[in-house]
Amino acid sequence: MKIMMQLAIIFFICLLGEAIAAVLPFPFPASVISMLLVFGLLLWGPLKVYHIRKQTDFLLDNMAFFFIPPAVSIVENLHYMEGKLLILIFICFISTFTTFAITAWTVKAMIKLDEKRKERKKRHASA
Repeated sequence: MKIMMQLAIIFFICLLGEAIAAVLPFPFPASVISMLLVFGLLLWGPLKVYHIRKQTDFLLDNMAFFFIPPAVSIVENLHYMEGKLLILIFICFISTFTTFAITAWTVKAMIKLDEKRKERKKRHASA
């Protein structure tokens, strides 16, 4: 029953993301809204990691399967990319570099934040 409840939580959050995306006056991906909802719920406490851990671990372990349909679609529509290979390679290079840079900056910021938090705890413990 625990698995069904975790799945229900995930599906409910996805449904809520779809509903929010439907009422927005501009196009915005429902999946991104759903991820932000999960992040917010985990951050503020009503949703705990153990509420969804088993299902999210399953989805992460099998994530490669979710890339098969887009890959097949790209191969089927390869003719649209004829003559645009250099542009595509350039976009891939820039987006990869940007992703690496932002990830590195985020990790660095989180490490500093964690160090500050530990230092505050030490000060409070010694006081």
